[in-house]
Amino acid sequence: MMTRILASSNRSINKQSSFSAGFTLLEILLVLTIIGMAGVLIVPNIGNLESRTFSTQIRQASNLLNYARRTAVVHGQPASIEFYAEREDGLVDSDRVSSRVSVGSWESTGAEIIFIDSTERETVVESKIEITFFPEGGSTGGKLMLVLDERHATIEINPFTGRVFQERVDEEE
Repeated sequence: MMTRILASSNRSINKQSSFSAGFTLLEILLVLTIIGMAGVLIVPNIGNLESRTFSTQIRQASNLLNYARRTAVVHGQPASIEFYAEREDGLVDSDRVSSRVSVGSWESTGAEIIFIDSTERETVVESKIEITFFPEGGSTGGKLMLVLDERHATIEINPFTGRVFQERVDEEE
């Protein structure tokens, strides 16, 4: 003969084991939702890293040109920016000699630099190009084309006013 206490304790053991048998559907759906949200946020940002680096290079180049223009007008002396192409071996020239009117320099990190002068002559920059701004507002002028894979950007410097304009064209698919 069984006692009631023994019979009731068997039921409680069976109930506890049935509740801890696995995950509920709600828990599984919650975990899958969190994984999906993380994938949506992380995966697109991995592919855009190179694009953001290129955008940063364009902004830096444009800002340096505007800085040189302001410096030339405010101080009443010519001011220039030097643009350096990336070397084949990826190293930096330690023996660079800056011009005396240089107020800054910009170095490419992977982007090819093409300079188009006021006569529409295209030159691929292999080492250095210098753009000078004058106190009356003018400049040596020209266009700087920065090319990285399928991405293209043009920074135009007006030779008469010294104004800097930038245009970016992305041909990504």
